[in-house]
Amino acid sequence: MASNPASKTTKRKVAKPKAAQKVVSASVRANRNPVEISILVPVMNEAGNIRPLIDEICTAFAGRHFEIIYIDDASNDATADELTAALDAVLQLRVLRHTQRAGQSAAIRSGLLQANGDLIGVLDGDGQNVPADFPALESSVIAASKDGKIVMAAGIRQRRDDSAMRLLASRGAKWVRASLLADTHPDSGCGIKILPRALFLQLPFFNHMHRFMPSLVRRHGGVVLGVPVAHRPRIAGTSKYRILDRLLVGISDVLGVIWLLRRAPAQGAVHEVMATPPTNKKTKPKEAAQ
Repeated sequence: MASNPASKTTKRKVAKPKAAQKVVSASVRANRNPVEISILVPVMNEAGNIRPLIDEICTAFAGRHFEIIYIDDASNDATADELTAALDAVLQLRVLRHTQRAGQSAAIRSGLLQANGDLIGVLDGDGQNVPADFPALESSVIAASKDGKIVMAAGIRQRRDDSAMRLLASRGAKWVRASLLADTHPDSGCGIKILPRALFLQLPFFNHMHRFMPSLVRRHGGVVLGVPVAHRPRIAGTSKYRILDRLLVGISDVLGVIWLLRRAPAQGAVHEVMATPPTNKKTKPKEAAQ
């Protein structure tokens, strides 16, 4: 079996100008097989975490037809350079860049609109979620969708590697969601999840909506499955969120989601009704009147 180009960790030495390399890469990507799953990775100032996480995603989906879409939310460190270098070696990689910082939810939305897979995986770009957990999430979605249900599988972090203050804030947020939004998912803030693209596109979009996806999926008549996943410390960089800022913004977000839940659609899943195909049975000609 030919080796996966995504597993190479060094840039290919090709004596071509950068413009020509981009044309070749675009041509190769355009002629790939249909994409089964798209992995969206929003990042902002994640230099040092880029290539290791890309390689882990490629390992998790080795032998599959997949794409990785990184959305750079106007980083001002070496994130853009590291993504450009990875493009030359990883054919499954695509990179989108915001010219103006818009936030994580907007970055995920940008990737979703460009994605080609029927299934969408979402992964935080800080490397704390483990891509090797994706197959278990995908299997859960496929198994539960066989009877026509619309399903999202979301991670439940085991042994979270966060500070005591961050864990305390998370427990408080969990209590608020359970009390005000009836969100029974035990880890709505977990960044790794998989759901059908068609479902994702129908969810209401607003800033910070990625924190409320279990509630929004249920609002649309979907089922949310919790799957145990690993959690680990960063290998580079620092968190972009301060606990107080997240708390203050979260209050207005919760009020907005309450408003959305009270006006939820009630149609459930929608299926197209197909016409009955004509039969090929030949009818006997009527006998002539005597």
